[in-house]
Amino acid sequence: MKSSEWNKECKEEIKITRHARTEIPDIVDKLVSSCNKDGCFDHVSAEPIPNRAAVVDILQRAARILYPGYFINTRLDQTNLEYYLGQEVTAFFEVLSEQIILAIRHDCIRHNQPCVKCEELGQKVTIEFLHGLPELRRLLAKDIRAAYDGDPAAKSYDEIIFSYPGVWAIMAYRIANKLLCNNVPLIPRIITEYAHSHSGIDIHPGSTIGESFFIDHGTGVVIGETASIGKRVRIYQGVTLGALSLSKEECRLLRNKKRHPTIEDDVIIYANATILGGETVVGARSVIGGNVWLTSSVPPDTEVFVRKQDLIFSEKKLNKKTAKKNRN
Repeated sequence: MKSSEWNKECKEEIKITRHARTEIPDIVDKLVSSCNKDGCFDHVSAEPIPNRAAVVDILQRAARILYPGYFINTRLDQTNLEYYLGQEVTAFFEVLSEQIILAIRHDCIRHNQPCVKCEELGQKVTIEFLHGLPELRRLLAKDIRAAYDGDPAAKSYDEIIFSYPGVWAIMAYRIANKLLCNNVPLIPRIITEYAHSHSGIDIHPGSTIGESFFIDHGTGVVIGETASIGKRVRIYQGVTLGALSLSKEECRLLRNKKRHPTIEDDVIIYANATILGGETVVGARSVIGGNVWLTSSVPPDTEVFVRKQDLIFSEKKLNKKTAKKNRN
């Protein structure tokens, strides 16, 4: 193709592109207009809301403090431990308090509440959370020991901390739950849903979970907002501690009521079991088998299993080519 023909073709393409771009202002006008109508969601306000990326950063910073030496690229020993924690906790205070202040202020404006002095309250809540970090470390250590004691495949505590999705999800839950108990809005749910997206484990920050909790494998686990779990409980992949399906009106009436089950101490729940309802209680030391569907309470020291399936065994049918090959 001659140079003049190339130039002609390029000019035509530029012309088409320019024509397409002229439609963009009209599209923008329609989007702006949609922000002023009911039925669409946006946050067009002079007051900023919490930043999701910053909240994710908070979770990662918390992990570096709760497990010193595990999630950093430098060596940590007794020589620099105090310096390291001093730096990490100070930076953590700054980013966490900033996001808590934004969350409180956003909630205050949205619900037209009287002034609660967001700056002062946000820093106070942050300091209270930091004071609770040693206790949080103690709780997480018990969760890790429960994982090691409950999984013969675990070779070390290091392996569990680095690689077990259940341990990561439980850590995120315990952080989020502490914040929620201090009436921090929005941020706790961002934390647990981020952990959900990375681990496949969905734990609502409002649930209550005792110490030495272990989720083995973990994919597909769901623990609802009002679920209550005792001490030394072990659950496997696909377990749901959920609510019964509700109509729109029932949802409104039960929004702040208990809708999820209670699991007492030392219970084991095997894979894909579903336990539903706020009045359902699984008694201490009980064992719930795989694939069980449960909407009624279980006394302590009870085993609940699905009746053995009728399995059918038959000779595998081979195509003629495969059958001939096998005979030879």
